[in-house]
Parts: sequence; structure tokens; C-alpha cells
Amino acid sequence: MAVVFDNFGPYHMARLAGAAKSMDVLGVEVAGKSAEYDWDAPNAPEDLQRVRLLEDGSGRSDWSLLSAAYDDRVGRWRPDAIALPGWSSPAALAGAHWAARCRIPAIVMSESNANDFSRHPALEFVKRRLVTQFQAGLCGGTEARSYLAKLGMLQERISIGYDVIDNDYFANGALVVRASGGAPGCVNSSWRGRFFLASARFIEKKNLPRLVEAFARYRSAVGPGAWPLVLLGDGQMRAELERLRAQLGLGTSLLMPGFIQYGDLPLYYGSAGAFIHASTTEQWGLVVNEAMASGLPVIVSERCGCAADLVEDGCNGHTFDPRDTYALTRLMLQIASDSCDREAMGRASQDVISRWSPQTFADGLRQAAQVAIDAPLPRRRLLEKTLLWAMSHR
Repeated sequence: MAVVFDNFGPYHMARLAGAAKSMDVLGVEVAGKSAEYDWDAPNAPEDLQRVRLLEDGSGRSDWSLLSAAYDDRVGRWRPDAIALPGWSSPAALAGAHWAARCRIPAIVMSESNANDFSRHPALEFVKRRLVTQFQAGLCGGTEARSYLAKLGMLQERISIGYDVIDNDYFANGALVVRASGGAPGCVNSSWRGRFFLASARFIEKKNLPRLVEAFARYRSAVGPGAWPLVLLGDGQMRAELERLRAQLGLGTSLLMPGFIQYGDLPLYYGSAGAFIHASTTEQWGLVVNEAMASGLPVIVSERCGCAADLVEDGCNGHTFDPRDTYALTRLMLQIASDSCDREAMGRASQDVISRWSPQTFADGLRQAAQVAIDAPLPRRRLLEKTLLWAMSHR
């Protein structure tokens, strides 16, 4: 199996390592830096075979350069099948075109769902034609599987398990932090086990202004004993959020320490009392996996792709309408109250997320690979070839 990711972050490496335990895997990295995440280079298993298509990100949209790189760096490995990250990036489309030309079965790895963006008939028609170039799918969860089936892929050709993390890393890290009484310097020692945690890029779809407004309303209702909020991340909306913090008089009760590297995340998860993810649009939401693996109760927007699979309402957390700040405030009041058994909810989170591990990815990938290999290869019609080329050059 050749498995392509735009950039190797910690999550991708965990999946590749899981898959490599039971099959021959070539990890294919499009470029060495992510366009969205400033990750440090992750540790890779010594026996993992890996290649990089581009030495830097400058050729991400160059069809001829990408095609030549697939020929040179993946073709020589002669994979039985190739798994590609979606159908929208030039690298994924060039990979699908290359696979069709070389008669190699292709698997689309998808986390898109019907409600994550507005859907337009013309674009949906294009997607349906592109989906015909893949023989199988590996999806994040049930919402993504339903959407891929709606685009025309047979349900029996779609596996689940794409959106997973290294659960043990977060569970063990949080356990160490709690056993030591919290992480010194991470947060105020009086906050440990009694603050809300959120982690997101500071961009519009993450719905952070509404989260801050709901938090301010929660603090007003509770008074001096209210929990603080720690908001991890950074981005273009930082100045706006800082102005909102000042406007609402939140002061040091709202902490924004910036982008936190993977190695330091357990310090925050192990010290928090509950986790919130408030996005108005989210294909999945891997931070929810992290929080659950760390043993936290979760409050998750119903517009997150993971909500249907990971959040059991009243058991390990709650879901809410992300545009209803009053609903979010009520859930914050509920989960931070002394009557809430957060430890039990945290254990339930870990039980649920144990079914979404790197082994889940490996099993789903193996199943998708077998389906793809057994399926007939599509006819390379002019329409699909033209769409692949045009979409990669848009």
C-alpha cells in the first residue's frame, strides 16, 4: 500500500505506524511543511518506508511536477493500491490521474460530509465524476461514509477509520500529569482539574467568538467560583479575540498561550476539567479524539463530523447547536457543577475512543485495499481525465 498525506504530522505518523504492523506500507508525503499546521517533524518508526514528492511546497499546484514525482518516487515501488487524501488538492488529483494511467487501484480517504459546507449542484456533479476514479473509500466516520455513498460510491466499498490518533500517547500523558498533581507552569495550580480547554486554529469556522461569549455568560452566572477557559491555538483572528476578551472583561480568566506542539499537549489535557469544540463547520475534529483519549468529558458542536460517532449524549459529553451560545452556556454550567460526575464521563470517553485507534485505521485501510484490488478498474473516459486535469489547475 502507498498512502499519501499532504504533510506528515503526528496523526499521520500514528496511522502509518499502525498500518505498517500488518502490511507493507509506503508513506508518501507531498511536501515537508504543512500549509495549515506548524508541526515539529514527528518521530517515525525506523522500519517505515517513506518518500517525499516535493522538497518544498512551491510545486504543490504543478501538475507536471507532481505527475513526474509519482512516476519516479512511487512508481518504482509498484504498489498494489494507493490511498489518496480526498479529491480536492492538486496532489490528490494528480495521484488519481497517475493511478488510473498506471492501472493501480485507488482509494479515496475522505472526511467530508453533507453538512460541512454549502453544496452546489454543479460542483456535486463534478465530485460524482471524480469519485468514479476511485475503487474504494476510507472515511472518517458514518457521516462521511453517507456523503461518499451519496456521491455514488457503493456502500460496500466504503470502510471507516480514517480519523484516528495515537490514543495511548494522550491517555498515558494525561495519566502522568494527573499523578504528579498537574503540570507546573502549564496553568495556575488552582485551576488544575477545574478549567475548560479548547484547541483550534483561530479562523472563522472554529466559532471562537461565540465560545468566548458563552464563556463570559457562564462566568457571569457562576461568579467568583467559575472555571477559567484555556484556548490553545493561533491564527488570523487572534487580535479580534483579544479585543473581545478585553471588551467582556474576562482578563486572566481566559488564557490564550498560543500554538502548542504535540509533545506539550498532554500537559493541558491532563490538567483540564472538560473540553469544548464549538466549530460551525468541521469535517471531523481530531482534537475531540485527543480530549477523549485523555479522559475528559466533551462538549462538541453537532456540526462536527465526529459528533455522531464519538459523543454519547449524557454519557461522555454533550452536543449543541454551535450558533446557540445560550445552549453552550447551559452545558458549561452543567458539566462544571459539583453534581456532575466528570470522572465517570472521562472513563466513558476513553471507552468510546478505544474503538477509534491506529488499529482501526489499519483495519479500514486493509479492507479498502482488498475491495479496491478486487474491483474492476474504471474506463478512462475523456470527461474524467479532463476534470482531473482541470481541477488540479484551478
